[in-house]
Amino acid sequence: MKKHFIRVAVAFGLLAIILAGCVNKGKQSADSVSSPGGTNAEASNNSTASAKTVKTAAIRQTEFTLTAQTSNLEVEPGRTLPVWTFNNSVPGPEIRVKQGDKVKITLKNELPEPTSIHWHGVPVPISMDGIPGVTQNAVQPGQSFTYEFTANNPGTYWYHSHQDSVNQIDRGLYGSFIVEAKDDQVNRDYTLMLDEWMSSGSGNSTGNMNMDNMNGMDHSNMSNMNHGNMNMYNLLTINGKSGAVIDSLPVKQGDKVRLRLINAGYKSHTLHLHGHEWKVTATDGQPVNDPQWLKNSLLTIAPGERYDVEFEANNPGQWYLEAHGTEPGVKGMKIKIAYDGAAKSTDQPDDALLNLPVFDLTRYGQAGKSSFQLDQKFDVEYTMNLGTESKNGSPIYTINGKTFPNTDPIQVKTSDKVKVRLVNNSASDVHPMHLHGHFFQVLSKNGKPLEGSPIVKDTLNLNPGEEYVVAFAANNPGDWMFHCHDLHHAAAGMATDMNYTDYKSDYIPDPKAGNNPA
Repeated sequence: MKKHFIRVAVAFGLLAIILAGCVNKGKQSADSVSSPGGTNAEASNNSTASAKTVKTAAIRQTEFTLTAQTSNLEVEPGRTLPVWTFNNSVPGPEIRVKQGDKVKITLKNELPEPTSIHWHGVPVPISMDGIPGVTQNAVQPGQSFTYEFTANNPGTYWYHSHQDSVNQIDRGLYGSFIVEAKDDQVNRDYTLMLDEWMSSGSGNSTGNMNMDNMNGMDHSNMSNMNHGNMNMYNLLTINGKSGAVIDSLPVKQGDKVRLRLINAGYKSHTLHLHGHEWKVTATDGQPVNDPQWLKNSLLTIAPGERYDVEFEANNPGQWYLEAHGTEPGVKGMKIKIAYDGAAKSTDQPDDALLNLPVFDLTRYGQAGKSSFQLDQKFDVEYTMNLGTESKNGSPIYTINGKTFPNTDPIQVKTSDKVKVRLVNNSASDVHPMHLHGHFFQVLSKNGKPLEGSPIVKDTLNLNPGEEYVVAFAANNPGDWMFHCHDLHHAAAGMATDMNYTDYKSDYIPDPKAGNNPA
């Protein structure tokens, strides 16, 4: 089952921050408005989130509480799903902080099972990475854990459970984490979390096929879902809603608008923005150098990836950002861009637009300062062959022919320059590979150097037959995970570690904690 968000906004003033959470049946406020003078955000009532800002000298510490609990989510009229939530909303409350803020977030677990929080894409210290059995023990029911780190890197990130994550994220345990740049200049700043859910189609009271009504079936055993079985995820959502009930995005003529797109699901989604030119200003939170304007192009976003898209509201009317494709439920992933005063829709989507060109990040933007070059000397080189095999009649997903925890880790030491060659040898499976604790630069695709902007990411999607070379600096000591973010694949073996040989952890796993990092 999948999750989604009824968005919570965080209103920043000069002296206070209000983080508000929407309840399962409330509307998510998507109009977080950024301006050079600060951020104003409309939030739903029934808030259960809490936040406060403490000024200490020149350092601002921002404190939040996230409570993991069971609830229900009305995805569309007449369809309510049992979910697991942070602060009674799916996605959980959006956490917005300023670049340089010290962040303190306390997780309280009111679920019937252990859980954790991983800060996806955020280069936190290893002790804050939220990986049960690797960096901490899973937080037991009735207990709490506090995460503390400094938000040094502006950009679009997200948070989610990393305890039995293939199932817990599927149930709704995630939310957005936004670090605002000091010099932000947009007028409207919207976060859109994409997801998909399983619907049994049986017309039962819940209308979903989750672990509660699947006789205990573990989603990690449904590993072949990138093909036909993935169609079991047939209800597509934006911010926890599907179809006409998705809140529209109000704009005024002349506004500079940012859309922060986050794929929290297990399927790639292809999107089209009608009626406007647009540009990709960042990927996985990292800026693109001199992005050019695009029109009538499609943007595909893979699981775990994020794209910041900007456009100028210069074409009054009511337009749409919508998903394209033939997959079940695709028409439900559609959100209205509504100009003030526009009475009716200007947009008339055309199926012929399916044939539009797809945005290619490897040939976009302009060349700029680069941290790495293909032909330079590296301290560590590692090849990661990604494959699909069958074992006991079920698919398994391998790295160099092995499955986690028996995969060979990448061994580095602090200050090493590391090059990794990723090759997707699977016949039909797509593998979005995510590295914890680090950003990497993409150097080449299928043997050809990138032609445009230097591209820095933490999650890179590989289609069947594709090969990428990436490089990064070993600048964050710890024992980190590198895994596929189709978490069905990770749970079925496609994960490995990156270990710093000059790092020694003082964490001792509790064998009674039920730690499950996959």
